[in-house]
Amino acid sequence: MNIEKVGVVGCGLMGSGIAEVAAKSGFEVKVREINDDAVEAGRKRIRRSLDKAVEKEKLSAEDRDATWERLSFTTEVSDLADRDLVIEAVVEDLELKNALFGELDGRCGEHTIFASNTSSLTITDMAAATSRPDRFVGLHFFNPVPVMKLVEVVRTIATSDETFDRAFAFSKALGKVPIAAKDNSGFVVNLLLVPYMLDAIRQLERGVASVADIDTGMTLGCGYPMGPFVLCDFVGIDTLYKISEIMFDEYREERYAPPPLLRRIVAMGRYGRKTGKGFYDWSGEQPVPLPI
Repeated sequence: MNIEKVGVVGCGLMGSGIAEVAAKSGFEVKVREINDDAVEAGRKRIRRSLDKAVEKEKLSAEDRDATWERLSFTTEVSDLADRDLVIEAVVEDLELKNALFGELDGRCGEHTIFASNTSSLTITDMAAATSRPDRFVGLHFFNPVPVMKLVEVVRTIATSDETFDRAFAFSKALGKVPIAAKDNSGFVVNLLLVPYMLDAIRQLERGVASVADIDTGMTLGCGYPMGPFVLCDFVGIDTLYKISEIMFDEYREERYAPPPLLRRIVAMGRYGRKTGKGFYDWSGEQPVPLPI
């Protein structure tokens, strides 16, 4: 069965991006949020993104309007009952996700595939909470979704070949480049990337060099597009902390343990670009390293 109707649960940064690219690609998309205020915020986020694409001449006004027509919004989980694919993009809380999938499981048709956009939790732990573990897969997009080309398509030991193939084909239909990943916490990218960011923080704690010099060293010395501390601020310091805790709980390896400095920055509410301060102050035209 072809995927034509897509549901997206959550319309924050990730969910809105997933909904946008799916609607741009010709899918009928229904987005669910928890209340009217969240729906309105998500609606505005998608509209701004589409308008910006038109301003930059990356999308025609006609295609923007057609994309918008393929989007609808709701606060009711039951409105997703007819979807061929439902993608979850809510906060990294297993209990919350499992409650959501349990409700979806009782409302959606047998043909519906469930997918999670989790970046660190295992897909198995969610699939096991439903009656359709064979129709459950991970679809891990990267932020910002309209720009980033990669999707990690994650299969569990229970995911059927048909489900995996349909999810893989769906990712290609979005214009993305999918890669196959096993169901390990962190999948491929975060499995390698999170220890890199955490180790940069540890070296900062040890006084190896300053925030700015470590970032400059990695950009100019390795050709990376940004240094580890700028990357931390883009990812979100609180998000990195949460992911590292989940991954350390999974692997019990020191390289995934959150360093003390990371915990202190989170305690101060410095979450990165989204709050204006993290390792850098983002209030001006150029980021300025903050005292650590």
